Amino acid sequence: MTTTAPETTTTADGRTIGPVVMEMKNITLRFGGVAAITDISFDIREGEIRAIIGPNGAGKSSMLNVISGFYTPQEGEVWYKGAPRPPMKPYEVARQGIARTFQNIALFEGMTVLDNVMTGRLTHMHTPIWRQAIWKGRAEQEEIANREVCEKVIDFLEIQHIRKTPVARLPYGLKKRVELARALAAEPSLLLLDEPMAGMNVEEKEDMSRFILDVNDEFGTTIALIEHDMGVVMDLSDRVVVMDYGKKIGDGTPDEVRNNQDVIDAYLGVEH
Repeated sequence: MTTTAPETTTTADGRTIGPVVMEMKNITLRFGGVAAITDISFDIREGEIRAIIGPNGAGKSSMLNVISGFYTPQEGEVWYKGAPRPPMKPYEVARQGIARTFQNIALFEGMTVLDNVMTGRLTHMHTPIWRQAIWKGRAEQEEIANREVCEKVIDFLEIQHIRKTPVARLPYGLKKRVELARALAAEPSLLLLDEPMAGMNVEEKEDMSRFILDVNDEFGTTIALIEHDMGVVMDLSDRVVVMDYGKKIGDGTPDEVRNNQDVIDAYLGVEH
């Protein structure tokens, strides 16, 4: 017998979170004889910020790669919007409204900020390549419309001053913001962020935290993120799932996770 999750739920701060949009059901992922993920289940609800945390090597990035369609688990199912999702290519997942950033920045260094952000619109470009080469009529109209979306994202993330700058000339923190801009240009309903604060100073983390909250609040975008900064996780997240050695050891609100003895012993490092 299966139980149906309630359509909506209320967070500790009074925000209403919608129904389940993605559910990981008994996911097991192996590389040869090594299990990166072992029998993990959790869900992501519409409109929430869902954190995935754990020590290095816990399997967090592997789990994000399962969610994004890059890895196909040997056991278990990924359900998306109420139906099981078959094995898919990453570009097919992108067409479903799922976008992501990467732990190691994956931008086109020789291209400008605007051109990098425009690549996030590829799934919205339908004109045949020969029409794009001529750049007349429908091809021109489509590119102008997509460019307008990108310019709005650039304004939203406050990077107008570098829009024509080659990415290779940017400092690390701005590169992370450009990568977020490229993901947002796809207009995702589910945004996956792999360590968006990694390598940032305090001021850059504050800016990125503000943008993540604004994306969630103003666009209504559901967000799943991996992050090691516990202060950021506890401040931003509605719910947190904790992994350790490929297994789930905790799942709940930030306060519930913070007070979970298994999580404390394995990750937070506070002995009682």
